[in-house]
Amino acid sequence: MPTVNLNKKVLESLIGKKLSLEDLKHKISMLGTDLDKIEGEEIIVEVFPNRPDMLSEQGFARALSSFIGVKTGLKKYKINKPMKDYEVKIKKDVEKVRPYTVCAIVKKMKFDDDKIKEIIQIQEKLHVSMGRNRKKLAIGIYPLEKIKLPITYTAKKPSQIKFKPLESEREMTAFQILSQHPAGRNYGFLLEGKELFPIFIDANKEILSMPPIINSHNTGKISEKTKEIFIECSGFDLLSLNQCLNIIVTTLIDMGGEAYQMQLLYEKYGKKKLVSPNLEPEKWNLNIDYVNNMLGLKLSKKEIKELLEKMGYGYENDKVLVPAYRTDILHQIDLAEDIAIAYGYENFEPKIPNVSTIGQEDKLEILKSRVANILANLGLIETISYHLTSKEEHNEKMMCEEEVVEIEKSKSSEYTMLRSWITPSLMQVLSKNTNREYPQNIFEIGNTFKINKSRETSVEENQHLAIAICGPDADFTKAKQVFDSLMNALDLKYESKEIEHNSFIPGRVANIIINKKDVGLIGEVHPQVITNFKIEMPIATVELNLTRIKEEMKK
Repeated sequence: MPTVNLNKKVLESLIGKKLSLEDLKHKISMLGTDLDKIEGEEIIVEVFPNRPDMLSEQGFARALSSFIGVKTGLKKYKINKPMKDYEVKIKKDVEKVRPYTVCAIVKKMKFDDDKIKEIIQIQEKLHVSMGRNRKKLAIGIYPLEKIKLPITYTAKKPSQIKFKPLESEREMTAFQILSQHPAGRNYGFLLEGKELFPIFIDANKEILSMPPIINSHNTGKISEKTKEIFIECSGFDLLSLNQCLNIIVTTLIDMGGEAYQMQLLYEKYGKKKLVSPNLEPEKWNLNIDYVNNMLGLKLSKKEIKELLEKMGYGYENDKVLVPAYRTDILHQIDLAEDIAIAYGYENFEPKIPNVSTIGQEDKLEILKSRVANILANLGLIETISYHLTSKEEHNEKMMCEEEVVEIEKSKSSEYTMLRSWITPSLMQVLSKNTNREYPQNIFEIGNTFKINKSRETSVEENQHLAIAICGPDADFTKAKQVFDSLMNALDLKYESKEIEHNSFIPGRVANIIINKKDVGLIGEVHPQVITNFKIEMPIATVELNLTRIKEEMKK
């Protein structure tokens, strides 16, 4: 988990109340964070990944101040409309490298050495957490005084890019930055294989930065003289970028800054203009009976309102107003959790259930453990991937049309549905490890989902096993050897029958039948599917429905 370093005196000044050391320790722990240590004036706190808004002194103080009852309720942030030339033009050529950006301007800043360190701290903490080490998003902060608006976000060939990177004594080309500059060596892999590299340039054609690698030393370094700053977040998902920008901008406003929106002119959207940031709170419905049922309490609407305000929310007209910097609210269960934190876990009365049972390990879990041990002993490596994916990865790249469970109002374009089989997930794992040695023989045991109207949720959940054999000599025979070893170890008899499946080479794919029930398939992956995932080695796979196999083993 990321940690944040806090100055005790600064924290007490921000929250507006001085606490005893013991009280401070208790309140920090009860807030839902993990206190690492307090040494003198330094406080080190581990912040859980769901609360990136607390990765700064201002953000942490805002949450703690509300929690201890000093400044409760929704904190409103003023954002000014864009002024003349407060524009960022986003060219189409960035689509294949880093397609999106959101931006803002903050004025009336008063920087000293400590505040600059605070800005660097939150920038790097957000890079590691929300940005997945800059892979998902990257943040740039620049002195506006050295920039001529409007700004353009574009992409050029590396040979056409040359500027003086941060803390360098000379100009470098893009490739020199990747090979010679420390930031380039650390993050150059994010641009590996790209024909074009993204850059921000101002109206004077001065390069501001080459995201996600490094800012320009001339136009991208803030100092104690800086009063106005330009902020950009670039990456692959607009929702995440907006959330990250909101966290940074609200932090800067809390430092005394005055924020302005910017117009985003995406070339691919024509004349349509987007504006960022948007600091308006999001309105959520909250079922009070649901909250009380989940927490085992009997809270009134008034009590729930007070508890929500203690966690920094607003509550008006039976709606919860969620602050723009809160990125973790995905369902009303998240609101119920915050109500529990505000109520105080120490105030819940523990009760022993009036039920007596004798526990035993679930038969399916036993089967999964046996399968994992067998495959590990055969030299395969176990992987774990997300249940959520996208139609592009799950169906389009696999050249098939699987019926899927889609997510309503998905928060990310990368995760729009639940997977119905695991083989595409293994293909993604292999595609991200093409720079590793072969063979790469992997497996995964996990959940799959399919539509079933007879179920209460209309979704049926099963446990699947997927195996992928990848290497120069990978073929149907290699996969079948592994599969036969597994079946022999489990003492299972099976039949197979040739089928047609677009994801596999015709004539080299078959379904697997146990007790006349279809339980999976085995096949040699089609070359076009392999190409779609940018893999250059043949692949053969096996996928089995372990839930169904367990049922057949009872017979």
